Amino acid sequence: MSAPATRRYEDAVARYFEAWNAEGPDARAKAVAAAWTEDGGYTDPLADVRGHDGIAAVIAAAREQFPGFVFRRTGDVDGHHDTARFSWELVSEADGSAPVAGSDVVTLDEAGRIRSVLGFLDRVPAGA
Repeated sequence: MSAPATRRYEDAVARYFEAWNAEGPDARAKAVAAAWTEDGGYTDPLADVRGHDGIAAVIAAAREQFPGFVFRRTGDVDGHHDTARFSWELVSEADGSAPVAGSDVVTLDEAGRIRSVLGFLDRVPAGA
C-alpha cells in the first residue's frame, strides 16, 4: 500500500477518534462534521443512525454511560480502495481498564471523510 493511501486511512481514523473523544456538545458537533460526510452513517449492534446529529447523539450517550473513559485505537489501520478497518478499546483514564472493545470498518468518500461505519463489539461488560 502506498504512503499516501496509508495516510488517508490513518487521517480518517484519527478524526473518528477525535469525534468519539470530544468533550462537550460543541466540540463533538465540530469533530463529527470534520470526520463524517453530512449523510454519513454509524451502525453497530446498539445503534443505526445517519447524519451528524444522530452520530453525535450516539457518541454523547456512550460518553455519558462511561464517564472518565476514552476511546483508543489498538493496532494498525488496514485499508484498501475506500475502505479501512481498525480495532479499538474504551479505556478508563483512572485505572487503565478497558471493559469495552471492538472493531470497525469505515467507508470513505473521495476527500477521506467517513460515509459509513460498521461497528462490531468484541468485548462488552455484563449488563451493559
